[in-house]
Amino acid sequence: MAVSPALFIDKDGTLLEDVPYNVDPDRMVLVPGILRLLAAAQRARFKLVVVSNQSGVALGRIPREALHGLADAVCATLAESGIVLDDCYFCPHHPEGTVSEFRMLCLCRKPQPGMLQWAAREHGIDLRASWLVGDILDDVEAAHRAGARAILLDRGHETEWRMDALRMPDVVVRDPAQAIPALAWPRTREARIS
Repeated sequence: MAVSPALFIDKDGTLLEDVPYNVDPDRMVLVPGILRLLAAAQRARFKLVVVSNQSGVALGRIPREALHGLADAVCATLAESGIVLDDCYFCPHHPEGTVSEFRMLCLCRKPQPGMLQWAAREHGIDLRASWLVGDILDDVEAAHRAGARAILLDRGHETEWRMDALRMPDVVVRDPAQAIPALAWPRTREARIS
């Protein structure tokens, strides 16, 4: 299998406006600027993969089956603009969930790297050449734990600002399109900027 870079995209607050526990396609609104970033990544031959914590399943607010429809709706919304997603990964777990099947500490819930690692195995992704764009530091930490680089889309959604080496973004932007130049960074670049 060929090894490709990927742009991993957080869903709530990064790809779509943050509407808690939303799986209704009629309420899905793209974040301004995200289509420009995704189109640039697609032109640069990055695989496009959504990685999203969906604790609403564990908390009993949405059924797990709704995640399939959610993925289909996200793909259809982006396809209208010529963007083709390679896959969507959702973590349905939460350690304080009310649905016992999904109440757990897991390796897929960001800031853990499980969804990125899973996608890398299934899609031949080079994590060191990949980026994750997200709106909170748990996204940044998940990227770094997986060996990828991280773009923080600072839209005011981070509330804790608990910083350490794993939570230090490589790039900080206010508009997703501002992250486009980072996609051209050499694959071996180790320095982080903000």
